[in-house]
Amino acid sequence: MTELPALSGKVALITGASRGIGYGIAEAFVARGDRVCITGRTEEALKEAAEKLGADRVIAVAGKAHDEDHQAIAVERTMEAFGRVDFLVNNAGTNPVFGPIADLDLNVARKVFETNVVSALGFAQKTWHAWQKDNGGAIVNIASVAGLNASPFIGAYGISKAAMINLTLQLAHEFAPGVRVNTIAPAVVKTKFAQALYEGREEEAAASYRLGRLGVPSDIGGAAAFLTSDQSDWITGQTLVLDGGHYLNAAV
Repeated sequence: MTELPALSGKVALITGASRGIGYGIAEAFVARGDRVCITGRTEEALKEAAEKLGADRVIAVAGKAHDEDHQAIAVERTMEAFGRVDFLVNNAGTNPVFGPIADLDLNVARKVFETNVVSALGFAQKTWHAWQKDNGGAIVNIASVAGLNASPFIGAYGISKAAMINLTLQLAHEFAPGVRVNTIAPAVVKTKFAQALYEGREEEAAASYRLGRLGVPSDIGGAAAFLTSDQSDWITGQTLVLDGGHYLNAAV
């Protein structure tokens, strides 16, 4: 394994980080010397991810993001292991349905909001009270370009991501000046979560992106690292769209 950098003294809690975007963010944070707690539903996948990232500076806490007990345990474990939690990245999300919103099962809609929005608020509340209220820090919420426009057939997901963007504004207002809160809104990123959107047709899917490719987890990791760095000290309440130039085509 590559030698890890010197410790930065900072600590991050990243939800939904056993793979995909969350794992890419954890990689970026570990690469700059942060210690990290990663969460996810599957204990074995989390354990494997933590070992790959560096077991001496990464811990893993398994559980469902919308479970308040899990939220509390994850924050407590982070504090016990590292003594602080400077950064929170709310990445955990779900999109279990594909179809018109007119026929959407409302119980499914509730599940989407519980996982994608309410869990983010719960984690933000708990990290605020555990550390950030008195010591400062930063929060990054992972939304989606689906929250910025109508999103046919993934309407519940899009609505939840629009709510995540507004949650960012509310938290940024209330948690200032000590804690900065921003959103990243990616377009399609090559992960298992988004696989149905490009599998078997990646070249076709990427054709609408002016930069000629879909996103990869490290693209989001780099942006999250920036938004939790000293270089972004005057940025809060913003939504950073990472879309490879996809929406430039709206003007073509």
